[in-house]
Amino acid sequence: MNRFLLNRRMMLAGLAASSMMPRMAFAKGAKDKFLIVLSLRGAMDGLHSVIPVGDPHYQGLRGSIAISADAAKPLDGFFALHPAFDFLHKAYQTKEALLFHAIASPYRSRSHFDGQAVLDNGGNGNPDLIRDGWLNRAINLIPGGSGLAVGQTVPLILRGEGEVTSWGPSLLPDTDPATIERLSRLYAGDPVFEMSLQRAMETDALTKQAMGEDAGNNRDTDAVANNVASLMLADGGPRIAVVELDRWDTHANQGGIKGKLATQFGRLDGLLRILAQKFAAQWSNTAIVVITEFGRTAAVNGNAGTDHGTGSVAMALGGAVNGGKVMTDWPGLAKNNLFEGRDLNPTSDLRSMLKGVLGDHLGLGNAALSQDVFPDSSAIKPMRDLIG
Repeated sequence: MNRFLLNRRMMLAGLAASSMMPRMAFAKGAKDKFLIVLSLRGAMDGLHSVIPVGDPHYQGLRGSIAISADAAKPLDGFFALHPAFDFLHKAYQTKEALLFHAIASPYRSRSHFDGQAVLDNGGNGNPDLIRDGWLNRAINLIPGGSGLAVGQTVPLILRGEGEVTSWGPSLLPDTDPATIERLSRLYAGDPVFEMSLQRAMETDALTKQAMGEDAGNNRDTDAVANNVASLMLADGGPRIAVVELDRWDTHANQGGIKGKLATQFGRLDGLLRILAQKFAAQWSNTAIVVITEFGRTAAVNGNAGTDHGTGSVAMALGGAVNGGKVMTDWPGLAKNNLFEGRDLNPTSDLRSMLKGVLGDHLGLGNAALSQDVFPDSSAIKPMRDLIG
């Protein structure tokens, strides 16, 4: 399923019947910080989003999908943004966006499943070693902290002991009032099922109240952004959210200025723009982080696409972000500088960026970040001054 395509309806009966329904006991004060993590599933091509137009090897490697400096949106004279990123470029110019290049998790193979597991569990590269998520562990350290998962299931990044609820589309028609009444009678007196039904109804009511009865029928980025904002900004809403966005795997017909990946960039840019609009009153307290499991090959393949790679791009933007910079120790695209002779060589650990955001934005200390959130990572120092 394309995670850009979501609506707000929940299957109340199904949620009520689950004893695993997370508690809806959110705590949010006026001074709370908001953090939204956008996880790009499928491995986003960092060389196509933040383009190293100043690298002499870029054009030759990219061939038919290369984008010229004249066509891209300029950043710092060496890097430029794909032309689909209108809002992101403006946020960069107003110093509300940071771009991190040649960055990756500790994972060094090219399996989507394992790469996403490492991205989510926050470990040292073993997809099976840690069974809960780094963001859930962070939530568990924040007094009154709570999280929101947008999707059919709660992803690994948010699984654990911390307070999390989820919102996603129903696979069945809406539950009618008569069914809800019968369920209420059926579950009356049962401490688990009765409370689960009540919390499911509360979550649905938050969305309806903020958006209107029919607003969630729009299956597009507007609906995703609107519902995230509706739930997070409502009284008692969570302050941390994860949205998974699919279809970033571009083995064939990737396109250049226009095409498959340009369309994805446009959707991502639109989601960022609407989130900024919805969080305008809290923009100075808001940070949005964009991450992906790994990058793509440096060279275009025979199908006018790119294959699974290593180094990629991450992003941070929001009113809380000290932006206007491309942060990288650029390794270069010469053949002898590529990872295993084929990929952008990662020179920064993604956990370093995430530690910087969690520390400065949410107030987590270095010891907690290195021992609890990202275990056994004391050698990975937080990036500083990411938050203004």
